[in-house]
Amino acid sequence: MTALDPSVLDALTRAHYVSLTTYRKNGTPVATPVWLAVDGGMLYVWTEAGSGKVKRLRRDGRVKVAVCDVRGRIAPGAAEAEGVGRLLDAEGTEKVRRLMARKYLMFRLGDGWSRLTGRRRRHPIATVEISF
Repeated sequence: MTALDPSVLDALTRAHYVSLTTYRKNGTPVATPVWLAVDGGMLYVWTEAGSGKVKRLRRDGRVKVAVCDVRGRIAPGAAEAEGVGRLLDAEGTEKVRRLMARKYLMFRLGDGWSRLTGRRRRHPIATVEISF
């Protein structure tokens, strides 16, 4: 992979949401707005293990990310990049939990509530590392 332009990496680091595009078997792109964390030039995403994006990533690791708003709307000229996503193990998930908690107050509240109520046992988490 080629190195990510520093201005794009900076825009991704500052963004509150990115539109994460994964691809169906027939090549149709599916975009979803997600929270993100950037560390060491890698982008990390937190999602439920049974989500469609996880199923698509297991089959095809190609992804595209673009800075967006909470509804997934991408402004003209927004920073974007193509990369490869891979699912992380339990150790990687803990790293992403710390990164997300550092960035988002609502993540800390939601994660604490999920642990308290047992939602995590019923709805396991998957974390994705995206390299560029």
